Amino acid sequence: MTVAYQTRFGSLKHFEKGHVEPIDDDVRHYAFSNCFEIASISAPYEKVVFGQNQIYVLETLRAEGTSPWYTSAHDEFALVMDGEVEVHLVQLDAAQTVADTEKNGAVCVKGEPQGKKMGWMKLSRGHQGLLPKNTAYQFRVTGDPGVIVLQTCKGDLSVEKWADICQTH
Repeated sequence: MTVAYQTRFGSLKHFEKGHVEPIDDDVRHYAFSNCFEIASISAPYEKVVFGQNQIYVLETLRAEGTSPWYTSAHDEFALVMDGEVEVHLVQLDAAQTVADTEKNGAVCVKGEPQGKKMGWMKLSRGHQGLLPKNTAYQFRVTGDPGVIVLQTCKGDLSVEKWADICQTH
């Protein structure tokens, strides 16, 4: 017996509100959110948490225009889910790095980043880029808005809207 499956990719312009399909369990044990739906109602580069495991989080960012410059005391990963995003990188001089090496999450760089330009990446759907610790990074989008999933730690810029974004029953 052959079963045919069809894979459908969502986007910021075309997504369906998802839902949990319990097979032999209780739907109350699960929460569900959709990165495209979250990005559709978010401000540009608002870092909305939509998945969490202890200190580690997944954040959805609506990539539109140019972001502020961010940095972090730890590595982060950006996965582009929709659109084309340039990621510009600067190896920060010591004066602009995060002084507390245990601080979680990204912070905004104060002023223009000072240091050696490292180059940039052009990421589109399915591409992932490493955002190294103590490096300033800026997202730039010139066309339609896109969607970024950021793998990071929960920090001062993380926004939690669980009641607004999750289906819980």
